Amino acid sequence: MKKHTGLKILGGTIAAVILFMTVINVIPPKKNVENNPFIVGEGELPMIAAHRGGGECNPENTMLAFREAVRTYGVEIIESDLYLTKDGYLVYNHDSYIDETCNINGDISLEEVRELCRDKSARHYIKDMTLEELREYNFGYYFEDESGKRIYKDEDDLEGAGLQIATVDRLFAEFYEEVPELLFIVEIKDSGERGYRACEILDGTLDAYPNYRDRIVVGTFHDEIEEELKSKYPDLYRGAPTGTAATFIVTTMLGVNIFDSSDFACLQIPVEYDVGITLGLAKKSYVNRAHRRGVAVQYWTINDEETMRELIELGCDCIMTDNPKLLKEVLDEYR
Repeated sequence: MKKHTGLKILGGTIAAVILFMTVINVIPPKKNVENNPFIVGEGELPMIAAHRGGGECNPENTMLAFREAVRTYGVEIIESDLYLTKDGYLVYNHDSYIDETCNINGDISLEEVRELCRDKSARHYIKDMTLEELREYNFGYYFEDESGKRIYKDEDDLEGAGLQIATVDRLFAEFYEEVPELLFIVEIKDSGERGYRACEILDGTLDAYPNYRDRIVVGTFHDEIEEELKSKYPDLYRGAPTGTAATFIVTTMLGVNIFDSSDFACLQIPVEYDVGITLGLAKKSYVNRAHRRGVAVQYWTINDEETMRELIELGCDCIMTDNPKLLKEVLDEYR
């Protein structure tokens, strides 16, 4: 008798769990974002995000790269990182220092520069330089074309060639009238007070280009900057910080994503993540779950054709790449 009772209890428990899981997976979750501009329509191909403006095709983070990405390769999104200069301008650069992307150290090789920069005190940091000082240098100096030739090394007209360091307002101004539908992914790289100031300047710049305000998503790795964005600039779309993205993925894996309380607009993730074991993140279920929440799924940084095709078939919203030329060619085959 006790055995039968135990079996009934076990069976009831299992049935309750199954019912519970079914219900929470059927109930439409509350959306993070309504009408998210970073989500592609059903059956549409992913958008191209030019990572650093497309650093394999042109000198990264320069106006030349941004122009080519939009006008030649037809990218829908420009992705880059923002740093605050000494005199309060927001400029695009991947690192906090500029030695590896311009000729500030004179006519030495990139290998010599990297050796020099092993000593952090020898680096030239953006935070210690004014915009006027930064604009003196050639940010295409070390770029090599497909044959390995440094084709911009001796460029004299840096402004005309688009090889000076680029500012956030200059980029907005370049495309505001021509490409009003252009999207932007930016990351605030400064922390603390400088990060707060960067948020303020970005917000103020968007006041001058209001149609881009709901076409930009802002990310950060700094908790205090994330809180600043949430509390003071709630109208700006935010990318998922690392911890928040991990929570979203784990709750999706367990099928309890409905209990995730995040409010970000874009899930920016690699195709896999190593946490002692390798977790594959290129899964249709993750894309579907994110879309139910109004969240766009954007994969980084994809430079090989095989992975590009895998993600296209997956139905993600965006592929970030250093090579927008290659991704355009792949997408054109699907079109």
